[in-house]
This record gives sequence, C-alpha cells and structure tokens, in this order.
Amino acid sequence: MRRPVSTYRLQVRAGFDLDRVAEIADYVHALGADWLYLSPLLESEAGSDHGYDVVDHSRVDPARGGAEGLARAVAAARAHDLGVLVDTVPNHVGVATPAAMRWWWDVLEHGRSSRFAEAFDIDWEFGGGRLRLPVLGSAGDVASLRLVEADAPGPAHDDADEPRFELHYWDHRFPVASGTAVAGDDPVAVHDRQHYELIDWRRADFDLNYRRFFAVNTLAAIRVEVPWVFDESHAEIVRWLREGLADGLRVDHPDGLRDPGGYLDRLAAATGPAYVLVEKILEGDEPLPPHWEADGTSGYDALDDIDRVFVDPAGEAALDALDTELRGGTPAPAWPDLIHGTKRAIADGILRSEVLRLTRELVAPGRSPADRVRRTLQSPADSRTLRTPTHDAVTDGVRKVSERSDDSRSLRTRSTEVVADAVAEVLSCFPVYRSYLPYGREHLEHAVREARSRRPELAGTIDAVAAVLGDPEHPAAVRFQQTSGMVMAKGVEDTAFYRATRLGTLTEVGADPSEFAIDVPTLHERFARRQAEWPHSMTTLSTHDTKRGEDVRARLSVLAEVPEWWAAALGELRAIAPTGDGPFDALLWQAIVGSWPASRERLHAYAEKASREASVSTTWTAPDEAFEQRMHRAVDAAFDDPRAREIVEGLVAELSAPGWSNSLSAKLVQLAGPGVPDVYQGSELWETSLVDPDNRRPVDFGERRRLLAEIDAGALPPVDETGAAKLLATSRVLRLRRDRPELFTRYTPMAVTGPAAAHAIAFDRGGALAVATRLPVGLAARGDDPWAGTVLLRHSGPTVDVLTGRRFEGGAVPLGELLATYPVALLGPA
Repeated sequence: MRRPVSTYRLQVRAGFDLDRVAEIADYVHALGADWLYLSPLLESEAGSDHGYDVVDHSRVDPARGGAEGLARAVAAARAHDLGVLVDTVPNHVGVATPAAMRWWWDVLEHGRSSRFAEAFDIDWEFGGGRLRLPVLGSAGDVASLRLVEADAPGPAHDDADEPRFELHYWDHRFPVASGTAVAGDDPVAVHDRQHYELIDWRRADFDLNYRRFFAVNTLAAIRVEVPWVFDESHAEIVRWLREGLADGLRVDHPDGLRDPGGYLDRLAAATGPAYVLVEKILEGDEPLPPHWEADGTSGYDALDDIDRVFVDPAGEAALDALDTELRGGTPAPAWPDLIHGTKRAIADGILRSEVLRLTRELVAPGRSPADRVRRTLQSPADSRTLRTPTHDAVTDGVRKVSERSDDSRSLRTRSTEVVADAVAEVLSCFPVYRSYLPYGREHLEHAVREARSRRPELAGTIDAVAAVLGDPEHPAAVRFQQTSGMVMAKGVEDTAFYRATRLGTLTEVGADPSEFAIDVPTLHERFARRQAEWPHSMTTLSTHDTKRGEDVRARLSVLAEVPEWWAAALGELRAIAPTGDGPFDALLWQAIVGSWPASRERLHAYAEKASREASVSTTWTAPDEAFEQRMHRAVDAAFDDPRAREIVEGLVAELSAPGWSNSLSAKLVQLAGPGVPDVYQGSELWETSLVDPDNRRPVDFGERRRLLAEIDAGALPPVDETGAAKLLATSRVLRLRRDRPELFTRYTPMAVTGPAAAHAIAFDRGGALAVATRLPVGLAARGDDPWAGTVLLRHSGPTVDVLTGRRFEGGAVPLGELLATYPVALLGPA
C-alpha cells in the first residue's frame, strides 16, 4: 500500500474541473507535495461547488470533467509521480432536486414498494405511510400545486407509453404514482394520494420522518450497512482504486453511519489495501478507535495543538475581563455549561425530529430484546461459535437483556414528552461526538451521570433510557450513536463557536475553546504521541470546513499578547458602529481585522452567517431586521468611516508582522511535524479566508507559479504582504520530506537554552531539525537583540538551513544567527 508523504487539497468544481487539475499537476509536484487530494467527484447537484450532495453514484460528475477528465487528471498526476486521494461521501445523498437523484425519485413515486426504499432511513409509520418533504412556504401552499403531464419519462419510469404526470410547486418537481391521476384532476386530491406529503418547511424541525445530514433537509441519509446499498453506492469508487485511478480515500462524516467500524471493514474488503482517512473530530484526549481500518483522521486534532502553542497564556485574564465587559459585567458561562445549553437548544430545535424518532424507538412496543438474544444464542451460526450453548448461557443472556426489556416497558409507561426530555438531556451531556458500542461506553456513562446531575427530577427516566441505550443491539442505541454527533456538531461548531468570542483562534473545528494555550513541552508530548500511534494521520491548518483560514488565526493569536491595546481599539470601534451585541462585536471586528483587506462583500456575507449561527441577536428562521441593519452598518464603517478605517488599518499594521511570524512558524511546525501534512489549495501564500463558502474561492495558480519560479531562481523573499516567504518555506519543507524521507522517521524535542528559550520550538525528525518562533511581540520587547544568549543545542557537525542555504558548524547554534532572515529554519545535512 502506498501512503502519502504530504498532500495538496483541491476543490474540484465546474469552474475548476479535472482538466484544470491536470494542468497544475506539474506545479503541485514542483511545490513538493506528494499526492493530490481531491474533493468529492461523483455527480452532485447542479451548481454544487463542494460535491457533498451526490445524486449519482455511478459516474464522475460531468460538470467536474467526467470519467475522461478523471483519467486525464490521473495521467498528469502519474507523469509527476503524484498519488491521488479522493474525498468520498457514504452517509448521504443530495435530494434538493428529486428528479436528479434516481433513488429518491423512485421512492417518491412508489413509496415503500420501491426497491430503493430500503436505502433510506425512513419512519413510514410516523408519516402515516408517506414520506414528508418540507418544501412548502406554508401549509396552505398545497393549494398552489400544479398537475402537469410530463414531457418524458421520469428517471425511474420504464413505461414511456403510459401517460405520466408530475406535481409542480414553483421550481420543484415531484412524481405522481401510476394510476393516481388523470388530466384535469384536482392537484390537492392528487397530492393526497401520493407516497409523499409536502409540508410546511417549518415542520422539519419536529415532524420529519427521514434521517438527514445534520439538519439539512436536502441531504438525505442512506443506509450503507445494507449490502446492496454499499455495493451500488461504492461501485465507481471501488473501480477507481482497482484500476489505479486513486490510491486512497478520505471518508466524510463516518459518525453518521450505523457502524463506522463495520463500514471501514467492508470498504477495505472491497478495495484491498488502500490509504484511508476518516473525517473524525476528536474531543480533548479522545483517541481514534484503534481497531478501525483507517490510517488516521483528516487533521483537525493537529490543527488545534499547533494553534494553541502560538497563543500567549498571559493574555487570558485580560481577554476574559474584556469578554465580561462586553457581556454587561456578567462572565461568560463555563464552556461545558455553554455547550450544554447550545446542544440542548439544538436537540429541542432543529434536531427535534431526531430526538422524537429516538423516543419512538425507545417506547415502541414489539419483539423484546430478550427474544432477540434468545434467538441469537440458539441460532446455528452462533452454535458454531459458542459450540453448544448451555441452557445457563441462554438463560443468562436472556436475563441480562430482559432487564433492558423491562426498562423499555418502563419507558412505555411514561409520557412521550418526559422520555424525549431525558433523551435530549443525555444527548446534550454527551462529551464526545459519539460512541461505537461497546467501544466508548464510558462516554455514555459520563453523559448519564451528567444528565442526572443537571436534571435530578428526571433521574428515573434517564436511568431507564440509559439502560436501553447501553445495549449495542437495540435500535434506539444504534440511532442514539448516529444522533449524538449531529447534536454536537450543530450545538458546538455551528452555534457555540459563534458565541465564545474572546479570541477567534480558539474556536476552530475540532478545538476546545476552554483550552486557551499550551506550552512547548505539551506540544512535544502530543507530537511524540502522534508519531508513535498515528504516523500516517493527516495534519492540516486550513480546510474547506475551517471557520477562519490559518493566517487569519495566526494574526488573531497576536491579540493575546496585546489584550489591553485590543480592548481599547474595540471600544472605540463599538462606539462608532454599535450593534448592541458586545460579544458579537468582538467576533465581527476580529474577522475584519484578521482577514483585512477582505472585500466588503465577503465581510457582509460573513457577518450574516456568523450572527445567525450564533442565534443570539438574530437567527436564520427569524432574522432581526434592526439588528442586522446595525451589523451591516458596522461592516460598512470599516470601509467608509474615516476613524473606523484608521483604527482597523492601524491594528492590521501592528498585527501583521507578528502575525506573519506566527503563520510561518505554524506552517513549519505542521509541515515538518509528525503525520501527513496537507496544504489546502492556495495556502502556500497567505490564507485569509473566512467560513465557507469564502474558503472555496478560486486560487490564482499563475501568481504562485511565478513566485515559485523566482524563489527557485535564488530569490529570498522578504516577509511581507505577498506571502512569498511562506511559499519558500512550504516548498522547501515539502521537497525535503518527499526527497529525503529518511530524515523524518522519529520525533525528538530539542533543547534551546538562554533567556529567550520560551520563544522557540525545536524538534528533530531524524535528521531534519525544525526551529520556529512563538510569541513574537514578547520576543521583540526584549530589545534590539532579542535572541541574545539563546542557543539551539544540536549534534556536532555541519548543517544547512534549507530555507536560506546558510551553513552552520558545531553543536550549538545561536538563534540570533539562525533566525536572522526568517523566524523559522529547517536544518538538514550539509
């Protein structure tokens, strides 16, 4: 199995298709990356720029270049000895346009009798035998439906001779089941005969009966645990690997699957040895399940560690004080309390449908779990495994699960509202994204203890719920594990991260904002563990999902070194353009300062998304017009108000140089550190994007080619607004890793001694020795010779800094000399 040394992520879309990928393969190779890392390629909804809304698993998206484009892109990659990693989407499909997704259209037309009904996770009984589609502007809009005779057979219709009808609602099209309509029929009556029910979109929060991706109505989850669903949704992906068109896969959102570990086993069996990463967010010191057939995660855990070491812990108290002031003198809630509240709001709000589905699983009458155990233990298959199961074994198994069955019966005596309340509380207290029972049972136990503590009046119901949720075979336990990650993602990443605003660096995907900073020994400890346990796991600093680009965060980290100065500037900006929401003001002005000179349009878009995600002063479903007007006036003030613009540009002028130092240092630490580093498209220059879709903007590869050519011709660019110094560092580290892999086989912290030692990070990878600068404002405050008396201790003998070409002799290298040109260095064999 081939594994990458590094990767370069590209967002493939109509405007940057696979032929464009082929055109830049030589540039990616020249940069030094080892593999191309491509966003999803299967056919997706028309106009999709991300590809996570697949509508046809059988082919490469024609808009992205089709099968021929993929073949050309791979041929170009192979010509430059590049591997290929492809993002895949097993959890859900796009259903925004039913006619585009054949499986969905067939289910709408034929209902439960459709061959594809099994592919979707639909609670038909709850819908009265119909699939509920939340598309109407109001319940009365059903009267706006039009019955239309279709011009051609639908995507799942074989009989072209039979008259075919559709129901149209504005630009939405839905099939009409055979024999349920004739020309001139009343559309409302026809609608009432269909296998689907069009409902007010507001009912999706509590009345939906199909599982989605999070709360996105237009992304319907599929059941890849069903063998034929796996086979048909993966045939093209498997072909890529078997025919050498791909070398590895990145699996999107495995936590949404019924059994992620089982899925990865099946994937490995279908593809043979292949490099596989999972898009998995780990909380705190939570490990990746070691039994999974995967090489690691897509890197958010590394991002968090790297960011934190460049944040000055001395700034925490002052930023906390500012945050308290912005909240009217009331300190922000502790992080566990904040996310408990936001998760509970999600469970009671946009994911109420999922909570109610879980509740129905818990209280539904039917065959008892004890009966299931009895059948399992007495089955011929298990007789072969258990030899001859004794009567005691069967009895013991039945007894243990009968206890859970008793709990199920106990739950049926309680009101649905009380059980749903307990379910939502346990979900809100769950400390990680999900468990994989029996693996991770301790997380369920933690959640139950926490839920009982917070809601003692529900203790009995929580205990009864927990007993069922602890049974790995119970349908409710399975569904709970698929649901907890949804609540975590929406409650934390997409809500709490927009409310915890003291320092934007801290609220990145996969991060724990309650951890303000880490010291260098802690970074070394975590990196050493990564090298030992997951040496092929990806590391990253920017992705298509990050809330802020890596260089926005690097600039904002400087605020922890100058909190009083930031507080004064923010106070004046708020006086010029107040929104009335102090914490949001901090978030907004940090985004402006961190991404400056971002365009007015980009900042307006960010402000709208951030404020509505926070759901404090405005929301997506009920926007507060007055607040949003004030918010947009604040954005405009940054451009149009002379004093506001002066403050912003003054902040940027002061923060840029130390921010660039942080950027170069973080990039070196990531690229030279353990794991497989990914470079997100374009981030070899300054990456100042904000949240999606801003981070999927087009990349100017012509400019990057030009700058790389100048560097290769001998230029040592200054650290300035062009970002060329970052391109120098990126290309030199990537090339050394690719061309001299033997220099990156271990992880050893190196000693730095002297009065400024705390400002340095140094580690040896087995012959390549990386040195980076941290806390640059504090370092500069030491005077004209800030590194005076501070040295790097290394093995004796000559060495060369691959960034500058400078040669050093001896075992001790003065940092003032080593870092005279750049705040980073990478020493290799002379």
